[in-house]
Amino acid sequence: MSRHPFLYAFTFCVLAAGLAAQGTQQQTGPVIIPKKQVQPAKPTAPPPPPPKQQKPQFSFSVNVPEVEIPVSVETKNGMFVPGLGAAQFALYEDGVRQKIDKVAVTTDAPMTAVMLVEFRNGIIPVIYNALQASYAFTDQLQPQDWVALMTFDLKPTVVVDFTHDKNSIYAGLRSLQVANYSEADLFDALSDTIDRLDGVKGRKTLVLIASGLNTFSHMNFDQLKKKISQTQDITIFSVNMSWALEEYLDEMGMTGAAQMPLLQGANEMRYFASATGGRYYQPRFQGGFPDVFKDISADVRSQYMLSYVPTNKKLDGTERKVKVELVAPDGKPLQLVDPKGKKLKFALDYRDSYTARHVVE
Repeated sequence: MSRHPFLYAFTFCVLAAGLAAQGTQQQTGPVIIPKKQVQPAKPTAPPPPPPKQQKPQFSFSVNVPEVEIPVSVETKNGMFVPGLGAAQFALYEDGVRQKIDKVAVTTDAPMTAVMLVEFRNGIIPVIYNALQASYAFTDQLQPQDWVALMTFDLKPTVVVDFTHDKNSIYAGLRSLQVANYSEADLFDALSDTIDRLDGVKGRKTLVLIASGLNTFSHMNFDQLKKKISQTQDITIFSVNMSWALEEYLDEMGMTGAAQMPLLQGANEMRYFASATGGRYYQPRFQGGFPDVFKDISADVRSQYMLSYVPTNKKLDGTERKVKVELVAPDGKPLQLVDPKGKKLKFALDYRDSYTARHVVE
């Protein structure tokens, strides 16, 4: 993108106005990770549309409060770690170890995803990069995936409803026209999207592509945090597009207070991801977009689902903290090694809390 003086001047004026307005079987030794990973299955016939439900559905009921925690286990180079079972996982709720009743594994699973994209007037670098990132995400879709496209400025807009057709998403992106509004109602848009996803069964993925700036929302951050804590089956992946704005502020020598709204937005987007078991990304160059969305796609399609009945069976609306670890038979941290016996570093991503409450009637 060319650095035209007028473009940056125009961008800065709007930016300044916007800134002012404002988570198997038991092994006897280390688990060996083979070089070859399980190859994805060939695409099958598309499943039926995501079924709508009359009432919100949660991961537990009044009689059997079973909780499901999706866990992603990957090596540092992004490879899914296969072959783990209940014996290798230790799960704690509010510090109390829980009995894992079942471990299900998904590989090459279809996605049900909403792409929520900031698309507003004024901040041209964000618009351009958000569009490029949206195309990169769409490129990763498979025929069995369901995906919807939403944008937001002063209000959220459904551009394309759930579809299997990538071309429909491409067409939706090409149809976007910059609105007259320069506001970014991020909190309201995220809340609205969560409400819409409550009517879709199964696990859902929300890919948020935004600058992190929130200038005009009616909902505040604490209210949104509470709402996010009560969702049980939505994972948010936050992709921060603020790097172009940060570069401009650096070039103009505007640091410190001028960059605080961007830092605050980054922290908020990081929270959205970590609180729901997703990941936060802040790519610095357009060339990094494909890797970001390949990582998201791999994470969503390959997961362990840990099911357990909490020892604390009260459905009293309290927030329960969850911690997951990989352990060896002796209770020590599990070591992963490659076929040559070299230790492998790995990371676990999972939702670290949930709200224990009755199914809403």
